[in-house]
Amino acid sequence: AAICHKCHLMVNFSFSPFPADPTDVLRVLELSENMEGVSLDTGLCTSRRGMEETDLAYKIKKIQLSAPTKQLFPGNSKFPENFSLVTTMRAKKGSQFFLLSVYDDQGTQQLGLEVGRSPVFLYEDQHGQPTPEKYPIFKKINLADGKWHRIAYSVQGKTVTLYLDCQRVETLDLLRGDNAVVGTEGVTVFGTRLLDEDMFEGDIQQLLILEDPEAAASYCENYIPDCDFALPYNSQGLDPQKASIATERRQCLMEILFYGYCTVYMTET
Repeated sequence: AAICHKCHLMVNFSFSPFPADPTDVLRVLELSENMEGVSLDTGLCTSRRGMEETDLAYKIKKIQLSAPTKQLFPGNSKFPENFSLVTTMRAKKGSQFFLLSVYDDQGTQQLGLEVGRSPVFLYEDQHGQPTPEKYPIFKKINLADGKWHRIAYSVQGKTVTLYLDCQRVETLDLLRGDNAVVGTEGVTVFGTRLLDEDMFEGDIQQLLILEDPEAAASYCENYIPDCDFALPYNSQGLDPQKASIATERRQCLMEILFYGYCTVYMTET
């Protein structure tokens, strides 16, 4: 059998600046395939039209990462009052957890992106508004069905809108006060909440916070488009050797599944 040609990868963990310069949460938290319980795998698209490229994602088995929130917003920058929170991910079927949690310096959770059935969008301003019984809940939605999803929340004024897989789902009231603030003096946690036993298990390709609340509506066009289109940015998150090795491993696995043997020459690590 012929030896498979090595392909070049587009690794979408970083990007060129857009008008709304994003905060790349995974990069700031230094998520890496070198961590225990983390590996590289195929992302949303196994191929993109006319290109020898594949999306890559991190496959995660129950890890928790945290960092001071100031690392996400360095210098004098603040957590934006109006913003978009977007991610491309695939959670273990039937799971229920918080993918991202932001705490103030008193340990109060001010922001939480829940994944699972009827996910809550947890948000509390500096005065504790809204209270937990008034958190927005997106009912009849399941973000943990074992499939890839592009999830985009837009927070603007006193509303939050969910866009799921490029479609607007619903706009709900976010009964926060005027001049609402999410503090940056505390910590940001990825994959769970403090003291929670439930942790993220699945795959994640991207997790961004953007100062533009309109960015959520165009997430599928400007950040992670459909597989018929190229990624709209050049990626620099993984060196070429690691990208090549990841491709070879994936190609070998596919050949074993289809033919029972592997013809790919594996590069030495």
